[in-house]
Amino acid sequence: MSPNSNDLWSYAEIARHINVQSETVRNYRRHGLLPEPDLVDRNGHPRWYPETVKAWARNRPRHR
Repeated sequence: MSPNSNDLWSYAEIARHINVQSETVRNYRRHGLLPEPDLVDRNGHPRWYPETVKAWARNRPRHR
């Protein structure tokens, strides 16, 4: 069974989850701070399972 795109998060959903702007999440990826995408859709957009993002968010360094 292949995952439904509704089950996967884009930059926007990740940004909402960690309370930052979407561009901040894009910058995290550019700098290698996000986990590798779980899937790249047919349009070339990276997508992550919510569980992947939640595990990453629990362990990401915080600015103080």
